Amino acid sequence: MKSLLFLLILFMTNITPLETWAQQYPCRPTSPDADGPFYRPNAPERNQIGTGYLLMGEVKSAANCAPVSRARIEIWLAGPDGVYGDEWRATIFANKAGRYHFSSHFPGNYGSRPPHIHLIVNAPGFLELITQHYMVPGQGEAILDLVLIPAP
Repeated sequence: MKSLLFLLILFMTNITPLETWAQQYPCRPTSPDADGPFYRPNAPERNQIGTGYLLMGEVKSAANCAPVSRARIEIWLAGPDGVYGDEWRATIFANKAGRYHFSSHFPGNYGSRPPHIHLIVNAPGFLELITQHYMVPGQGEAILDLVLIPAP
């Protein structure tokens, strides 16, 4: 949450527009997105909470595109019925090479929102990233690299 506050302060004080700030890195940082009302810390450590959809990628540093090993990724999504619950939460860790994978179902409809997976990524020396992955109907997998901004 500290990194979200930091980004909000930067945005509100107009020190540097976020877009310009992000462009200073060789690897473009992953865009932040809202965490939503259903985040709860301390999700169980598991990389599967359903079947039919595979999300995978690499956690990288925006400073040099190097992999970030052992990053902690908290995940939550709506169940197949469109309802959020503890059974649809997980914590995973990127491996030494920064790679991760997560298996789930395709989330059910949640109001007018497109299907999505919430993610919070933390690693020592980097700002916390809160983002969402928007799934494409009909696709069973996606690659989402999570590019972190070094802490100031």
